[in-house]
Amino acid sequence: MAAASSFQPNGRKKRLLIASTDHDLWLRISRQMDPHCWEIVKVRSGAEVLHLLESEECQALLLDRWLPDLDAEEVGEIVRRKRPGVEVAFRESAEAERLLASPGFAAGSTAPAVECQPAGAVSGGAAVHHDAGPEALPGMVGSSEALGRVYRLARLVAPRDTAVLLTGETGTGKELVACAIHGLSPRAQRPFVVVNCAAIPEPLLESELFGHTRGAFTGALQSRLGRIHSAHGGTLLLDEAGDFPAGLQAKILRFLQNGEVQRLGSPDVFRVDVRVIAATNANLKARIAARQFREDLYYRLAVFPIHVPPLRDRAEDIVPLARHVLGSLCRQAKVPPKWLPPGTCSLLRSNPWPGNVRELQHSVERAFILCGEEQALLPEFFSFLD
Repeated sequence: MAAASSFQPNGRKKRLLIASTDHDLWLRISRQMDPHCWEIVKVRSGAEVLHLLESEECQALLLDRWLPDLDAEEVGEIVRRKRPGVEVAFRESAEAERLLASPGFAAGSTAPAVECQPAGAVSGGAAVHHDAGPEALPGMVGSSEALGRVYRLARLVAPRDTAVLLTGETGTGKELVACAIHGLSPRAQRPFVVVNCAAIPEPLLESELFGHTRGAFTGALQSRLGRIHSAHGGTLLLDEAGDFPAGLQAKILRFLQNGEVQRLGSPDVFRVDVRVIAATNANLKARIAARQFREDLYYRLAVFPIHVPPLRDRAEDIVPLARHVLGSLCRQAKVPPKWLPPGTCSLLRSNPWPGNVRELQHSVERAFILCGEEQALLPEFFSFLD
């Protein structure tokens, strides 16, 4: 890679695009660069690289070896083919070392000028943000302030055995948060067991949770352990916990109080070590007022409540989520990367998404199928949103 001169022929600063989720990398390079010659544009995914280069000028691209959506080598090849004037380098490669040491890049004594630049300051039309916010939870996409609070709370409670209550509308990703809390906890190598309390008929739910012995009821042809026992040493997610039948709430409360389970039809009591996370889209306090949910059970479940916000309250996450879903679909179908043009991004941001992340995922999948061989998911492929 040839060393880059510090200015374009028109005297404007050159632009370096950095694709990485590593905030420390961005910060190190920001401190190293000469702000009078270069400006940095930061993105987190391969799809964002391809989208930005469709309309923006950029003289150099530094790619992390790992991107959350696309293969970095493939992204580099696409950029070299479509934008041959862009210098492409991979992190910790010889090309990257030459780029960062090129004339006009090293800041020398001017480094503090970048460090002291106010967050979000705009240079040549591109914002350089030094505060990346809380690190996203594993398996989750989004950097909004509302979601950042979820990240912070989940990481705070993950190392403990404290009971967590996740609230939020259907489709907001409560199960993903629960799974992340388990994965970040000391129980990560133990079972993560999910029970959907609304999907199991009431007569079977007690047996499903606590187990039964042979002959305990009609159709019980053999003994079996319940889901609570199966989660021993790990985490139990009680999904849709607001739908617990009234008759079962007292038994769940006893389990939470003393950590013991008793199978149907058996006098034996087993002690289990289970961390409990509950999730619900119901207003439990309203159900308590209506005498549909026990108040003492609520306080046992809601030791550490976390509210997962709806997608309409974090509109800045919509397009990154859509790009993430699109990247996954492209990899599954083994097709070249596709992208979302500005018109589509505007359409997605303006939609209220009553079904939240789940609705967005399904909408992108339908548009992906409708676009066929097209590389761009045009707004017309989302006509069902009108």
